[in-house]
Amino acid sequence: MNMMMHNPPHPGEILREYINGLNKTVTEVAAALESSRKHLSLILNGHTGISTKMARKLSVAFSTTPEFWLNLQKNYELWQARQKVDVSKICYFLDIGS
Repeated sequence: MNMMMHNPPHPGEILREYINGLNKTVTEVAAALESSRKHLSLILNGHTGISTKMARKLSVAFSTTPEFWLNLQKNYELWQARQKVDVSKICYFLDIGS
């Protein structure tokens, strides 16, 4: 059964909400995260995901946890895979340990 029936947001959408509350530019936030503006923009626009390193930085910057950011990323990627990956021809191995 598919437990996630809705399309979870890309983590960049959540990050954008955090940044919007700061009264800072993307360039300023990128510098504070020791990241490039280009890389942060790619995340914010949903063109790249959040890595473990970025999750760690974001957790410190926004008083969250790395797991928070990585779970957002995981949920987004799993939902995308469920929509796009055809598993109809994948073999099912039953009782593989027997």
